[in-house]
Amino acid sequence: MKSISTLNGIIIVLLVAAIAAGAVMLAQKQPWSGHPVEIILAEPAPTATPDGTCERETPQKISINRADAWLLEALPGIGPALAQNIIDYRQASGPFAMIEELKLVPGIGDATYNDIEDLITVD
Repeated sequence: MKSISTLNGIIIVLLVAAIAAGAVMLAQKQPWSGHPVEIILAEPAPTATPDGTCERETPQKISINRADAWLLEALPGIGPALAQNIIDYRQASGPFAMIEELKLVPGIGDATYNDIEDLITVD
């Protein structure tokens, strides 16, 4: 009886050692630092134009047919109320066919439209 309990004890010790070794190996393969990840957005690279000057690439435009409210609010002069008006209008009337149709949205006049026309698309 004593030899069986000794054998069981040895097996348990070996299993615990194997689990511990596996945990150490896993920890070495997974670099968990506990530090937050910092995301840095790079500026667009300059591009050469035919006359030899460098210009910045144009930023990606915001689709007024697909953008959520938070993204629409990133546009100059568009706050939460106007963003919701855009969403409500496109839900009621369907997608915008041309960006100029944005002026049909309540609260968006010529001045607001002129500020954002180069930043939006209907794609």
